[in-house]
Amino acid sequence: MRTAFYDRVRGELRDIDSQGFSKPERVIVSRQGPELTIRRSDGTTQLAINFCANNYLGLAADERVSEAAIRATQGAGAGFASVRFICGTHALHKELEAAVADYFGYEDSLLFAAAFDANGGVFEPLLGETDAIVSDSLNHASIIDGTRLCRRSATASRTATWTTWRRNSPRHVRSAPGPF
Repeated sequence: MRTAFYDRVRGELRDIDSQGFSKPERVIVSRQGPELTIRRSDGTTQLAINFCANNYLGLAADERVSEAAIRATQGAGAGFASVRFICGTHALHKELEAAVADYFGYEDSLLFAAAFDANGGVFEPLLGETDAIVSDSLNHASIIDGTRLCRRSATASRTATWTTWRRNSPRHVRSAPGPF
């Protein structure tokens, strides 16, 4: 039975590859930045332009950030073992949040590890029955999932109106149900 499964999976993978749908792994052997070095499957390296990073501020290869990370690792260890909700908030989290709040002139801030966490942690608790969420169908999955949480709120009275419209389709906007 196990052999049949693996044979079927190998066949599916061959089919995917023959249609040009496979995505080869690109092994990065340099720091992240607008340019990076990748190792090809034959072991040689190649300079490449990086169009797909989330390194908007260019801090991934910044030497100051690397040095700060080394200092933080020496003092706090290599990680926090889980998310804040489970293991607790580390003093480093609070220090960073205080610095961000101070920089922007706010009393406090709350940082999330990823957009998925932020979108899930903001929409559902803050939006309720008098709110409307207008979402583009091509929004990031985390935005769509976060807005869906508003529809599935544990308290029915907190449920926000949620509408997704097709991108660049005024006709769909006019015909879509909702408060608009």
